[in-house]
Amino acid sequence: MFFKTGSKAGIQPHHAARLQRLLTALDAAKSAADLSKPVSYGLHRLKGAEKHWSVWIDGNYRLTFDFEGTDAILVDYHDYH
Repeated sequence: MFFKTGSKAGIQPHHAARLQRLLTALDAAKSAADLSKPVSYGLHRLKGAEKHWSVWIDGNYRLTFDFEGTDAILVDYHDYH
């Protein structure tokens, strides 16, 4: 919802700028490797998950997603711990 509307409902307001940059990069990406630069994204594969990826937002907050072909799917913003 945030990516399409800009509504900050359901997100930490101070995460908005970084989350917008990450979602824009994810929307343009054709694979998870496209998010490996800049390193500040903290891209990593989740343990035990063949295709599930995570990037760091702030503190314990992460953006997690999978790729199906060249499309990001199952995109979720949450407190990971």
